[in-house]
Amino acid sequence: MKAAMKARDKPRLATIRLIQSEFKRIEVDERIEIDDARALTILDKMVKQRRDSATQYRDANREELAAQEDLEIAVIQEFLPEQLGEAEIASAIDEALASIDATGMAAMGPLMAVLKPKMQGRADMGEVSKLVKAKLNG
Repeated sequence: MKAAMKARDKPRLATIRLIQSEFKRIEVDERIEIDDARALTILDKMVKQRRDSATQYRDANREELAAQEDLEIAVIQEFLPEQLGEAEIASAIDEALASIDATGMAAMGPLMAVLKPKMQGRADMGEVSKLVKAKLNG
């Protein structure tokens, strides 16, 4: 935050303040101290919200607002761990599938329950879900 202030990087500073305010809001509302796992969940949710907003802005031909959302996504992602590649996700799915005791689409719930804690903040869970469905169907 200090570096953004010194560099007079207003968009970055505003995004960092948004992150801090979201953390503070959750701490106050839920009367908890945010740990690393919860912080990853919050940041992941913030990225997802901004992606949805950017898509809606582009659909409405509001490219300047979509660009603002993209900038916020880039700043938030700096605080997330490095994203997993498709090959890493596929191997994690295979590994998790071997560890559960179900087959077919009945395995979807237990499989996602195993994968989510490992991949939260490191992969788009919507994409992971699509890959899991593809794997279970064929």
